[in-house]
Amino acid sequence: MRAIGFTEFGGPEVLHEVELPTPEPGAGEVRIRVRAAAVSPTDTVRRSGARAQEVREVPGPYVVGMDVAGVVERIGTGTATDLAVGEHVMGVVVPRGTHGGYAEQVVLPVDSVVRVPSGADDVSASTLPMNGLTARLTLDLLGLREGQTIAVTGAAGVYGGYVVQMAGAEGLRVMADAAPHDRDLVRELGADIVVDRGDDVAERIRRAVPEGVDGLADGAVLDDKVIGAVRDGGGIATVRFYTGTSERGITYHPVRVRDYATERAKLDGLRDLAERGGLTMRVAGTYPAAQAAEAHRRLAAGGTRGRLVLTFGD
Repeated sequence: MRAIGFTEFGGPEVLHEVELPTPEPGAGEVRIRVRAAAVSPTDTVRRSGARAQEVREVPGPYVVGMDVAGVVERIGTGTATDLAVGEHVMGVVVPRGTHGGYAEQVVLPVDSVVRVPSGADDVSASTLPMNGLTARLTLDLLGLREGQTIAVTGAAGVYGGYVVQMAGAEGLRVMADAAPHDRDLVRELGADIVVDRGDDVAERIRRAVPEGVDGLADGAVLDDKVIGAVRDGGGIATVRFYTGTSERGITYHPVRVRDYATERAKLDGLRDLAERGGLTMRVAGTYPAAQAAEAHRRLAAGGTRGRLVLTFGD
């Protein structure tokens, strides 16, 4: 089968087509014929070599990609599932070695796969699993109650936007940051209060909520710069493993989506919320899989408001 991978770490130019054996599903697994694979910042981090230590004992080529959508092609013998061959599904991938979403076929645990939201195509659906589960885990770790206040940095991004929408659906008051040109978007996603983004966003959050917010989802990866926005005893969810020095009883919660990679009920909850109009699946652009390097360059340039998606034909 055809995949997009790399044999050395570096810039987008290291991505190229590779031929790999067709993976076969075992018990408890399904094989998906991938139609769409979303491109995320995590993919570019892995490609750059910033996490090379994680694969130092794993031979290349390396294939990245954590979100896929496509068609169930084969179900492993003895697998108990309500899915059927030919159904359109979406799934979350935990990449390792040649196992990644940028491939024509991928085998996943059945608990990592659900049907695409009704009315959604594969391209749109591919933007939901990883970031949606990351947002779901964020809210579960923060454990806020209805009526409490959450702040979201990077709210115009895909992860941040999902946190805003899901938090609002659960009755939280939502503060969010945004650049001037993103204010309308963030309000449309459901933010109750919008402040200007930037390294000093904590000060603006405190001016709007003098007592401090109950929890904060740091999609902008500001790390120690946001602790001032949070009340004593509150929580901060971080997406790049940051676990800074605590103060005033504030707890850091590093969010690792692989912890929810086989939480099928959580993923199916995202499907349900999307079907009810509670989640907006945003596609910023599509590229044939062979143009993955160009998609990575566009992501690195910044300014995308939604996911770039690689498409695979027959």
